[in-house]
Amino acid sequence: MTQVLDKPVKPAPAVSGAERTARRRALFEWIAVHSLGVAAALFFTLPFVFVFLTSLMSDSQALSRDLIPHTWEWGNYKSVLDTPGFLTWWKNTLVYAGLGTVLTVASSVPVAYALAKFRFRGRNLSLMLVISMMMLPPQVVIIPMYLFWAKQLDLSGTLWPLIIPMAFGDAFSVFLLRQFLMTIPNEYVDAAKVDGCGDLRTLLRVVLPMAKPGIAAVALFQFFYAWNDYFGPQIYTSENPGAWTLSYGLESFKGAHHTDWNLTMAATVLVMAPVILVFFFAQKTFVEGVTLTGVKG
Repeated sequence: MTQVLDKPVKPAPAVSGAERTARRRALFEWIAVHSLGVAAALFFTLPFVFVFLTSLMSDSQALSRDLIPHTWEWGNYKSVLDTPGFLTWWKNTLVYAGLGTVLTVASSVPVAYALAKFRFRGRNLSLMLVISMMMLPPQVVIIPMYLFWAKQLDLSGTLWPLIIPMAFGDAFSVFLLRQFLMTIPNEYVDAAKVDGCGDLRTLLRVVLPMAKPGIAAVALFQFFYAWNDYFGPQIYTSENPGAWTLSYGLESFKGAHHTDWNLTMAATVLVMAPVILVFFFAQKTFVEGVTLTGVKG
């Protein structure tokens, strides 16, 4: 008969005071970082929540001490959409933002590609001119531009004075795309040319597929700018309500319903919703494009 002896159990290693201090410090750091993250998220989110909840209140409850609607007035959004001209403003904004974004990207990509991958005399000077154009406020040249579009071409009261210049590139878009294209190794471009591709085919077949994050970032920047633009439509379309955009029309709507804060908030939600949705679905590509533009100068 054999006797089985239990193996001696090794005692758990003692935790030194330094290790306990390090763990406690790591825990406090984790709590502090996440607390700041939650506080920042609430700081940016609560105004949108307030606007949304107010848009669903009755006229008597809006801007009262109550934060939650007594009755959820979804009809406020229908009232806003039934406002004469609101859907026209929406259509005009889509045309302005959509067509303007396409024209800006299509005209800025070739310029950025030339500044990033071509070697020619005056390249650095051209880049400095692009950067200097970024520093020029649009208000500085608005008078001669207005005289040209309104008096010479008779296009006042339309959005074309704002859309047509986008077909000739944008300084900020060119600079951002140039910075992103600099991160693409020249070996890919050289390999495409060895295989017989010309400059245009290399741009379309090799560079553009690799530059999708940068193009997406530029497109989103331009779309957000055009969607929220108030200064341009005010200058060129103020005399024609049929050409107003949402940003300019919302000011008129607020003036007509300055006491109906629930309707004003509902209109604000309808103006903000497309931009929020676009950024929500494209935020990964957008952040990637913006991040990579500063990798190589």
